[in-house]
Amino acid sequence: MQTKPMPLAQENAEFLRTHPKYKWIALSNTTIGILMATINGSIVLISLPDIFRGIGVNPLTPSNSTYLLWMLMGFLIVTAVLVVSLGRVGDIFGRVRMYNMGFAIFTVFSILLSVTWLRGTEGALYIIVMRVFQGVGAAFLFANSSAIITDAFPPNERGTALGINSVALIAGSFIGLILGGVLAPVSWRLVFLVSVPFGVFGTIWAYLKLRDTGVRTPAKIDWLGNLLFAIGLVSVMVGITYGILPYGKSTMGWGNPGVIAAIGGGILTLSSFVAYETKARSPMFRLKLFSIRAFAAGNIATLLGALGRGGLQFILIVWLQGIWLPEHGYSFSQTPLWAGIYLIPLTVGFLISGPLSGKLSDRFGARPFATLGILIQGVTYLALQFLPINFNYIAFAIIIAINGLAGGLFSAPNQAGVMNSLPPNQRGAGAGMLTTFQNSAQVLSIGVFFSLIIVGLSATLPHALYSGLIQQGIPSSAAHFAASLPPVGSLFAAFLGYNPIKTLLGPVLTHMPAAKVAYLTGRSFFPHLIAPAFQSGLRDALDFAFAAALVGTVASWMRGGKFHYQGALASEANLAPEETLGEA
Repeated sequence: MQTKPMPLAQENAEFLRTHPKYKWIALSNTTIGILMATINGSIVLISLPDIFRGIGVNPLTPSNSTYLLWMLMGFLIVTAVLVVSLGRVGDIFGRVRMYNMGFAIFTVFSILLSVTWLRGTEGALYIIVMRVFQGVGAAFLFANSSAIITDAFPPNERGTALGINSVALIAGSFIGLILGGVLAPVSWRLVFLVSVPFGVFGTIWAYLKLRDTGVRTPAKIDWLGNLLFAIGLVSVMVGITYGILPYGKSTMGWGNPGVIAAIGGGILTLSSFVAYETKARSPMFRLKLFSIRAFAAGNIATLLGALGRGGLQFILIVWLQGIWLPEHGYSFSQTPLWAGIYLIPLTVGFLISGPLSGKLSDRFGARPFATLGILIQGVTYLALQFLPINFNYIAFAIIIAINGLAGGLFSAPNQAGVMNSLPPNQRGAGAGMLTTFQNSAQVLSIGVFFSLIIVGLSATLPHALYSGLIQQGIPSSAAHFAASLPPVGSLFAAFLGYNPIKTLLGPVLTHMPAAKVAYLTGRSFFPHLIAPAFQSGLRDALDFAFAAALVGTVASWMRGGKFHYQGALASEANLAPEETLGEA
């Protein structure tokens, strides 16, 4: 059944024509929103030791591992799960309305996170729950920002706009590392409070200045589709998250029946979601959008690129904090801040290439730039393998800067290519699907990277640690106990900026000579022990990242040439005509 053009759509088109500066207002506000959300996604990573100290919880105690994992992954999981649903809700009720709601939700829960009076495990649970709700606000922002930009900008300028916006996405993750390192030692509450002024300003500014200029399609919410998608994706990602924890006598939990059931049940539920969505009258997500080659290839390339890149930041931080920085004179307590500082070249590379490649893709299309970008990223994964564990920083900085340049070369054109391929009334759901592919792949990547590193550590670290401790006069029983602990404990200790030997030996050190204790807990003993085992796992992880980038290169090339969705192309895409989709 055909519908007449909506007067509101004509009014919006006229508004954009007569208000040429509006598009820059939309870009500025959405960029602030994305920057705030991504800063908060990473600021907690670097601030966890101070947060746990502030509430009086030891995160390395085995019984507290769940709190540590959920503080690390909860925010990422909830954003990955909700962005498609909230993007579709934006398509139905208005993207700006949903975006404004996200800004307000994020700000409210930032305030609540900073004022908790609880301590111990109750305090940890409170922070986790508040972070989950903060993630709901971030999901509103992620789901609708790209669609708002796409609505506001003409097709020949979207790459530039999305390139600027994507810079915020990457830069925020590294700004958060440095900001957390500076603020958390002063007060862990500042980690959450710092975003409140920006949230209040952004919420008011968005409410006063942003306007829905896209197509709205009245429809019923697909509750069953949303539920199936959420249950399935949560199950898979929770299974992956718990897979890196020890289970029984195993160093990891991939054999845990609960993990197997969560991942298997999640995959079955997602399969049910796909089957249901093909028959639903008002589906949460139009699966036929994947018949648009530019959309499908861009999403697959995003998934594979995130698989290779997602866990890299965590592993580089462990490499710096657990080995390289202590070897170069930094105490373990200083390493979180300096790890963020030494990773700045990665952000600088992205800042340079993101907007530029987006602008070029407006003229020449996404394929050449996105494909070259993900290919170069793959090459940098190989290059990192040739560095010694105690590397020369100049070589390391050059490689990660090139990786950042390649990331910007891929991200902005790829996002613009995906958004340009979407029907106007499906941009929210389409942008949400792109973010879901990215965030869920990042969770999977973290699980894969950590698993490969732990496998490498498990092969040689226990023997090396036992021998090293015995040589230093540690009693055999204590050395055996420390060496038999799951390597993930040492990995988490290094990641959090704790001294791993102090964590492993604890009270034993109080009965030893001060000089011996100083050497054991100094900056060289543990890094020397862990370096060979870490390098073995690192190479396997980087091989995986290279393979993912290589397949992603092929997927990116398969997107075809420059493409903008037009109603006339609906039949070629095997979609309903524009009128059936409810477009103006």
